[in-house]
Amino acid sequence: MKSRLRVSALLALSLSAPLGASAEEGMWTFNRFPAAHYEKSTGAQLDPKRLDHLRASSIRVSAGGSASFVSPDGLVLTNHHVASDCIEQVSTPKADYIKRGFAAKSRDKELVCPGLELHGLTRITDVTAQVRKATEGLDDAKAGEARRAEIARLEKACQTSEAVHCEVVKLYNGGVWDLYEYKRYTDVRLVWAPELGIAFFGGDPDNFMFPRYDLDASLLRAYEGGKPAKSPDFFALPPAGSKLAEGDVVLVTGNPGSTSRLNTVAQTENWRDFGLVPRLMYLSEIRGALVEYARRGKEQARHSQGLFFGVENSLKSFRGEADALFGGAVLEQVRVAERAFKERALANKATGPKVMQAFADIERAMGLARALRTRYDMLERGRGFNSDLFSSARTLLRASVELQKPDAERLSGYHDSNLPGLKNQLGSASPVYAEFEIFRLTFALTKLRELLGADDPIVKAVLGKDSPEQLATRVVRGSKLADPKQRLRLLDGGAAAVQAAKDPMIALAAVVDAEARAVRKRMEDEVDAVVTRAHETIQAARFEMYGTTQYPDATFTPRVNWGKVRGWTEPSGRVVAPFTTFGGAFERHTGAEPFALPKSWLDAKPRLALDASFNFSSDNDIIGGNSGSPALDAQGRLIGLVFDGNIHSLGGDYGFDTALNRAVFVDARALVHALDVVYGQADLLRELGAAPPAKGK
Repeated sequence: MKSRLRVSALLALSLSAPLGASAEEGMWTFNRFPAAHYEKSTGAQLDPKRLDHLRASSIRVSAGGSASFVSPDGLVLTNHHVASDCIEQVSTPKADYIKRGFAAKSRDKELVCPGLELHGLTRITDVTAQVRKATEGLDDAKAGEARRAEIARLEKACQTSEAVHCEVVKLYNGGVWDLYEYKRYTDVRLVWAPELGIAFFGGDPDNFMFPRYDLDASLLRAYEGGKPAKSPDFFALPPAGSKLAEGDVVLVTGNPGSTSRLNTVAQTENWRDFGLVPRLMYLSEIRGALVEYARRGKEQARHSQGLFFGVENSLKSFRGEADALFGGAVLEQVRVAERAFKERALANKATGPKVMQAFADIERAMGLARALRTRYDMLERGRGFNSDLFSSARTLLRASVELQKPDAERLSGYHDSNLPGLKNQLGSASPVYAEFEIFRLTFALTKLRELLGADDPIVKAVLGKDSPEQLATRVVRGSKLADPKQRLRLLDGGAAAVQAAKDPMIALAAVVDAEARAVRKRMEDEVDAVVTRAHETIQAARFEMYGTTQYPDATFTPRVNWGKVRGWTEPSGRVVAPFTTFGGAFERHTGAEPFALPKSWLDAKPRLALDASFNFSSDNDIIGGNSGSPALDAQGRLIGLVFDGNIHSLGGDYGFDTALNRAVFVDARALVHALDVVYGQADLLRELGAAPPAKGK
């Protein structure tokens, strides 16, 4: 069977249809949702009032992921793997909540998640005209500076208090600029989480696969003023006894991280050859190193497992992306789409030459990006100094410099609008494990020397006569930045306090800061600014041809998508049904990791409905960042929770395959059944509206 891959917006725009031919494709912004198209595709309606309810009930998780309110008292549902940083941070050697799970006995026993923020979208404003006006008549580098300054001004004006978070978001690769305003929740607490053995049942072998048997879910709570936040908009469960069947409509709201469906051939090839391949090599090496680190002992295995799972997940994801770009038809279809678009653009004698020049400018910029990439990744992106302590040191060092400048002239991330988040990050009580920091920094410094060369001046300045391990040990053991109170003191004290601290980790950050800033400036002025200006020209031509009837690439901002409960047929001919059952989990149980069900589940087996739905699949168009997204029926009621995609979805960065790409969900009925039968969480079930009120209430 041939795959019906469409390179999404690029291919659709180069042909004739103003809207994607598939009902399932598209990550639509709330302010440009195609209501008429949705109604034609599904037979259901989604009026502005209901769409607004979907927006107000949906949440973005700062650590990377999605969530939703599921009660009027700030109860938030997301994935276990989205909440795993919090779960790991509140764990101790004596209380490993990742392994054994957690349930607060009462609201006053809910555990604070260090540094975690939740963002609820409240408003979107089109600021394209303001951003464009700021760059009029300027060359690319000056336009980039002016654009960043105008974005900082808009965000600062928007952020009226620390309870507000504002972002100017680039859409359509610069064709549109929108200002997103969020309500910010900084007091987030862990309410309930299952054991890792069922949240990630099947481990890496089952990751991005289906059938699945995972309860990848956790419950958090947002607080305001020390009390549970009031959340009048939330997703309720369907009535008891409701059925979910193949073909039923599935709405997904969430925050897809990033896609590259509007990128040019030059950009896609540059990433494939000079970004993706090195990333795969790096991840493979760090994975092996982490395996060895975990063998040092139980405690080392415990506090490194979060990074290990993240690396394994990324490695499998990027391998799937590599398969799509090297072995599949994706890149050829991007080429076909681009040629067709150029031909149509050239038919317009006024804009055609400008469009062709824009494509040429992007290709030229990609050549420089290739030359800068390794140095940029190692120095500015910090891959050569991979350590939480180093990250804090660099943040403090740069804040001590940037906060003395006018807001518009600061580096991105240090504007007034960023300060609440910066303080929350530096004040986080997340534990720091010195042995793990030394391990990570040693590995990173080794890669720095390997990739830049032992004779590189910055490598010599960093290492001197030390080996990577000697330097890492000295700066980690000598640093006081593991203490959040110290970090906040230095932030508040400014440049004088940072310099007087004489912290060896800050001194290390200072050694590389000038060089890191220099390569960053070249990337911003000579690559990013050129590409942004060129894409503005290309997108203007697309808008002229087709209007705004296409969805933009994902940007880790709230989106709406729809599809239907649906299995698929593999190219081999194997038919994959869209539902799995509790009984299937027990059939897959072997007693050995990663197919070992927790004892709580083995004990509960006689009481479980083994034929009840556990996980299901749909043809919704999702990507990384959608983890934790609520799945809703046509009435907006909670029917599931996104936690994965199938193996075919890993090429979703570049296109959407209607025949094979699938989203994978925890069935909401499975969550309710497990909370009842396995975990005995009567109070949570009542709060979710899944149980009758307790007597006297």
